[in-house]
Formats: sequence, structure tokens, C-alpha cells
Amino acid sequence: MSLTYEERKQTILAQLATQGKVQVQTLAQLFQVSTETIRRDLDRLEKEGELRKVYGGAVRVRSGMIEAPFQKRSQLQVQEKQAIAVAAAALIEDGETIMLDNGTTTLEIMRQLQHRSLITVITNSAPILTIALESFTGKIIFAGGEINTAVQAATGPGAHEILDQFKVNKAFISAGGVSFTDGITDYVLEEALISRKMMERAEEAILVADHTKFGRSTFARIAPADHISMVITDSNCPTEWIENFGRLEIETVISD
Repeated sequence: MSLTYEERKQTILAQLATQGKVQVQTLAQLFQVSTETIRRDLDRLEKEGELRKVYGGAVRVRSGMIEAPFQKRSQLQVQEKQAIAVAAAALIEDGETIMLDNGTTTLEIMRQLQHRSLITVITNSAPILTIALESFTGKIIFAGGEINTAVQAATGPGAHEILDQFKVNKAFISAGGVSFTDGITDYVLEEALISRKMMERAEEAILVADHTKFGRSTFARIAPADHISMVITDSNCPTEWIENFGRLEIETVISD
């Protein structure tokens, strides 16, 4: 029994999300249909804005290169980010030192740590520092440097030099996009470099990302996907991503 367009569509989109590209001939063999059928499928998906046709196949539509302002992003997927933050905070043991990069999900982690007096938080994020100064009972270290007002965080050599002074238990890394072809990416190069540095200075690098980040590639690479040891995401994360992380021996934690 041949698959319907909707069934083929789901497989095509899943392959695009994990591989970044699909080939007409390969899909025709997979679905046991003609190449003309596949080309019509790709035409239709392109009109739906799901992909961009190229010679011999199609590629994923790249995300915009301009990130929404921090305040606007903090209002998106709020429940998912809060649930991810609860799961992340549960992994932090008393006596540990952690790093939080500049993101709206890591900001929620800081909110979950307000009454944890026996941990140390190192961050370059001005919003996270502001939350910590309100009522955090542990130790806060700000990786200062030149403040990039557009992203509300310290970047540049000064921030890198401070981060180099520490070796921490865990680094919680946010992302603009996650792709198995392009890796973990961000919109701003300077922020991507800070996140990469935090990963290097941590015993364990943990990606915190809601389901909207998967299958998306943004401007600057933080690291390949296999450089993380754990992903914390929400229940809407596609199954194929969980399976692929498993093949890379990356633990996936699904928040409630």
C-alpha cells in the first residue's frame, strides 16, 4: 500500500530536520514511487514554506539571521522553558559550580536557583545577574567584559579571560538552533564563542532547548552536537531527535 502525501511529508521533513538535505532519487526509492511524484511533493512543500528546492533535491529553509530582542524571546514558549529549568535545577547538587550562558531558558534556571545557598553561578548575562542580585543566596560571579547592549551580555576578550580562570561542574548552554549537520548554533558570533568557552571549561556541557530549536540552523556555530553530554528539552521534541541523540550516546531529559 503506497503512502499518502501527508505520510511522505512527515518523513521528508524528519530527514530535513536531521540531515539538512534530501535527494529526489533516494526518496523515490524509499517510498517506491516515481521521481515525478517526489518532485511534486517537493514543489508542494516549497509552496508551504517547509523547504527550498535545489538541484536533485531540497534543503531545509534556514532561519532568519536576526534574533528577536531578549524581552520578546522571554515571552515565547514560557511553560516549556520553565519546565526545562526545573529539570535542569534538579541536576545541580549542593557544592557545585555552574556556568549559565545568556539565554531566556538559562534565565529561567537562575530563577529556580534563588534559594540554593550552596552553589556558585558564573554567567556573562546581565539579565541573569539582575535576577541573581534580587534574592539569590548562593555565590554569583559575573564574567565581565564589554557589554553588548543589543544582547544584554558581556562578550569579548575580557569575558573570555575571566572564564578561563575557572573549571566548573556543569555548563548549561542555550541555543538559537540545533542541527545534526550544522551543530548547536546561535545568532551572534560573540555569544556563540562565549557559550563554546563555557563548554570547554565545564566537566559536563548540558544543552537546554525547547522543541522549536530543533531542525533550525542560525548564524554562528557554538559546537558540534556530539560535544554535549545531555539535552534537556520539552515533551514536544520530535521522536527522531531523541533517537538520534541516543545513537550519539547523549542523554535526553524530557521535562514535564
